[in-house]
Amino acid sequence: MKISQDKSAIVIRIISLIIIIGLVITIILPLINIFALAFNSGVDAQKGGITFFPRKFSLDNFKEIFKQGTLLNALFISVAKTVIGTILSVILTAMAAYVLTIKTLPFRRIISFFLVFTMLFSAGVVPLYILLNQLHLTDTFWVYILPSLYSVYNILIMRTFFNQLPTSVIEAARVDGCNDFQIFWKIVLPMSKPVVASITLFNAVSQWNDWFTGAFFVRNPNLKPLATVLQDMLTKQAAIAEALKQKSGSYAMLDKVTITGDSMQMAMIVLLTIPVLFLFPFVQKHFVKGINIGSTKE
Repeated sequence: MKISQDKSAIVIRIISLIIIIGLVITIILPLINIFALAFNSGVDAQKGGITFFPRKFSLDNFKEIFKQGTLLNALFISVAKTVIGTILSVILTAMAAYVLTIKTLPFRRIISFFLVFTMLFSAGVVPLYILLNQLHLTDTFWVYILPSLYSVYNILIMRTFFNQLPTSVIEAARVDGCNDFQIFWKIVLPMSKPVVASITLFNAVSQWNDWFTGAFFVRNPNLKPLATVLQDMLTKQAAIAEALKQKSGSYAMLDKVTITGDSMQMAMIVLLTIPVLFLFPFVQKHFVKGINIGSTKE
């Protein structure tokens, strides 16, 4: 019987390993293909057949992107809004989540209900623009920061994690004379590194990849982030390709250029992905723990 159970466990592990390897392959192969297309000549890439290695290696896609004089300024805006927005959002979200765990908070359930209720409805882009315009946030740097300070979803995740912390430690701190603010900073946050790392990664990636805000709520080109600038470049390149097609009746005239909209798009994906790939290893240890929030309950 024991031998049979051991064989069953081995079979289950082998099947699980095969499934995991399959999932990893489905994730890695498209990423490798994106890098291959990004470093391949755009016109040559239009012919197809490129899988995991560039057929005609070229840096023209990246050269075209870095020709833009506003790219360095856009990079600065992206880094600034990512760092400032992430730090403020994580701190304020953690504060809000901790407050909701205090059972003596008046109207705690009503507040929680209204927070969840906001997740069910969205007014749309036009009312949001009118609101931001009336608050004098449009065409300013703070339009990237203030509207995204709070996320109800992140608050709920943090509240769930805080509820799982041992209450005996918190009660002991109260007996020793600590107030809620001291408990939050000296006890709750140091014990909540996994969820803090997870929310930090979520916020940083969201801020870094956000092109929508810069495209719709900012007109000043000096305030546009990197994602928006790259998106504008992609739109212009696609317009050029379409104009050449209409003029010649085919894509034959594209031989006069070395890049295409598709190749530039892949290069943009690479540029926007590399910072995230460098950030993830530093928070991976805590992030793996954070994604298991709520899976167990003491």
